[in-house]
Amino acid sequence: MKILFLTNNEISLPLYNWLKDKGEKVILYKEKINHLYIEQNDIDFIISYNYKTIIKPELIKLLPHKIINLHISYLPYNRGASPNIWSFIENTPCGVTIHEIDSGIDTGNILVQEEIKYDFKVETLASSYQKSNEKIQFLFIENWNNIKNNKIKPKKQIGNGTFHLCKDLEPYKDLIDYNDTIEIFLKKIKK
Repeated sequence: MKILFLTNNEISLPLYNWLKDKGEKVILYKEKINHLYIEQNDIDFIISYNYKTIIKPELIKLLPHKIINLHISYLPYNRGASPNIWSFIENTPCGVTIHEIDSGIDTGNILVQEEIKYDFKVETLASSYQKSNEKIQFLFIENWNNIKNNKIKPKKQIGNGTFHLCKDLEPYKDLIDYNDTIEIFLKKIKK
């Protein structure tokens, strides 16, 4: 199986390296993907993790049920951009989700997910982001064989959840200090 690993963030690289070390044929890719690249490189499976580009429906049709996303939110909450911080702003469940990619943004069927509880007095915005990424990487490693062998029955997302674009965080940008505890950050935004 030839895997395309899509990312734009260094925090994803330990997972890419784990796949290589495990003997998987994996290609790291940071650019905008197109169907020609998939066809010319005989790609069988795509993993998107911290990848900023929307995967188009025509690409999804090439590899049905073989394109997954690793998202650091407890879907259906906090689809889209900055999911970790939005869980604190909106007091929605924190967690991580591995899901199939469909034509929507973070709306695909869930393969595995796990809720995360944070101590708001201790955890900072930075440490919670780091822990979310560590948790999703661990969840992926734990479930990779079942995911790639199609042994997990996908579940539909339940409820409307929430969605955010990058620009939605603008009103808070001057209040965000990633070294602040979550509790201090929430006090700042409620003033």
